[in-house]
Amino acid sequence: MQINDYIYFFSYDHTESELCKLESRSVFNREEKNKVLLSDVKAEPSSSAFIKKRLEIKLFSADYGTLITKIKQAHICAEGFKVEYLVVDGDPTAYALRLEKLKEIGYSIEGTPEYYKPTTTYAICCYEGVWCFGVLVKNGFDWYKHKQKPYSFSNSININIAKALVNIAARADKEKKLLDACCGVGTIMLEACFAGNNMEGCDINWKVCRQARQNLAHFNYTTTVYRSDIKDMNTRYDAAIIDLPYNLFSYADDNTVTHIIESAVEITDRLVIVSTADIASLISNAGLVISDYCSVGKRGKANFARKIWVCEKNGQPANC
Repeated sequence: MQINDYIYFFSYDHTESELCKLESRSVFNREEKNKVLLSDVKAEPSSSAFIKKRLEIKLFSADYGTLITKIKQAHICAEGFKVEYLVVDGDPTAYALRLEKLKEIGYSIEGTPEYYKPTTTYAICCYEGVWCFGVLVKNGFDWYKHKQKPYSFSNSININIAKALVNIAARADKEKKLLDACCGVGTIMLEACFAGNNMEGCDINWKVCRQARQNLAHFNYTTTVYRSDIKDMNTRYDAAIIDLPYNLFSYADDNTVTHIIESAVEITDRLVIVSTADIASLISNAGLVISDYCSVGKRGKANFARKIWVCEKNGQPANC
């Protein structure tokens, strides 16, 4: 543990636990454990559906009294601050004692507290026997507004999956150039634009391309949506996301799936593919290696699951 490391706090239900762990491996190169993770990688909580809070460690000590001394010696001055206690799995501190610790820390900070609309939120937690103090950033869930986009499909992936796909493809690098290869009405693109990722989209269907552009414009996002078969795309991308068509409106057989994947391989070395069927053999036949994988269930539909395949071009390193 070091100063300016980050402790992340996660939340998810049982249907999305595998997806959260896959996103965690892609962004932090390790899985969260008991919904908590320590990392030197800085990720914005609002870029993920699963990260609820991020604590930037400013001070820490194995001894609580020593930590309080360090806070006082730091002469922290903040007007309108708030202090929260973050409960980590295994922390036996009783509620009354937590309140006492919050009061003690509050008195150690110079400035006037503000409980309802703080300008800065500090937090304390006991992580693996070490007391940590730092600045807390919360997921504001502003991306919930995308649920009210003008156009949507009943079968579209939900926002949680869309956000995870962007993070898995980008691996926490906002500079990577991404493609949503079957963008539909732009569900994934909305989350990429919100998070500040560099993503373009394409779809062979002119109607959904128009709807994707209107969805993006509705939220004042600017990017490019190509009305194009992926085989006709000639721009190189660092990674591509492919949510394969599977329903009656846009059914895809093995030949269509093979066409999409093989065409994508021509313009990128890294693919994140979503399917409802086992396409491992089709992925292999396209010269790709599956570097990671998960299955995502759907609430209320025990027999329905989406499979997410992280694929690298044969011969490319998994962390490229």
